[in-house]
Amino acid sequence: MNRHPLVSRRFFAASAALAAATLAFPALRAQSRIEKSKIAIAVGGKAAFFYLPLTISEQLDYFKAEGLEVEIIDFEGDARASQAVVGGASNVCSGAFEQTISLQSRNQMFQSFVSQGRTPQIAFGVSSKSMPDYKSIADLRGKKIGVSTPGSSSSMMASLVLAQGGLKASEVSFIAVGASAGALAAIRSGQVDAISHTDPVMTMLEQKGDVKVISDTRTLKGTTEVFGGPMPASCLYASVEFIQKNPHTCQALANAIVRGLKWLQTAGPGDITKTIPESYLLGDRALYLASFYKVRESISLDGVMPDEAARTALKVLARLDAGIRVDKIDLDKTYTNEFASRAKERFKA
Repeated sequence: MNRHPLVSRRFFAASAALAAATLAFPALRAQSRIEKSKIAIAVGGKAAFFYLPLTISEQLDYFKAEGLEVEIIDFEGDARASQAVVGGASNVCSGAFEQTISLQSRNQMFQSFVSQGRTPQIAFGVSSKSMPDYKSIADLRGKKIGVSTPGSSSSMMASLVLAQGGLKASEVSFIAVGASAGALAAIRSGQVDAISHTDPVMTMLEQKGDVKVISDTRTLKGTTEVFGGPMPASCLYASVEFIQKNPHTCQALANAIVRGLKWLQTAGPGDITKTIPESYLLGDRALYLASFYKVRESISLDGVMPDEAARTALKVLARLDAGIRVDKIDLDKTYTNEFASRAKERFKA
């Protein structure tokens, strides 16, 4: 078919422009290959700093920039969010890495593909009101301890702190207090005698004198003291089947999170408060920012899961759960750094 010379020039010019744009913007190439553009992500307590990279990536439209339409479904705790992805109500979970180990122990293969945090960001505090004379872990025998939900990371840390102090989890009562406002109310009303939770809740309780923090994993040093080594925190994970069928989709998700992590490395106080939803501040902007600075070093720098951190998680779970045996878990199948490493390379400049 013969084209008019002017039409031909325009056609080839447009083709060249598209090719140049595709080469200049890797995201454009990725969007054309995404297997599943609409993604549901389950999360347990989205307002917590534990999931801040997810919120930042959403609020700054980094998912949209990758060609994704993401729906974030918020649950009361990490365990319930995990149930959602296992049951098929969501495609991906933004949750604690150790859930992938627990799931594998039940013959359910799930894998982390981008990390959001490098410490659990959980603090354990006793109520100044109901336990003003607290001296040791033994004083918690028979007491009520608030956690986000049973089976969550906050519950795991509480169990570990108790065990280190000579108490069994069966010697206390774990009470689900949910996230944010519900957790604050639980300790202030006397519903619980102690609480294991994330920020900004714990910093707010601590600075108002509502609790005395006795164990803290909001810093790298504190995490090593509690867990005996580096311990991973939140990540995006999905079934191995989903990841294998949707590699470009998972790469797009990892790109968005790593871009959010990079933004967080240089963000100032004003940047944070302008970006997050107003409700996350819980009515106190200054305390929210104080919480942010407490956990800032715990945020992942590049989305890559350290091998040593994954090994620590397995050791801790095996200690707390008799149903998990180190020799029966294939740790290499619980996480992959393939996607995060590519995203890190893309956003390194």
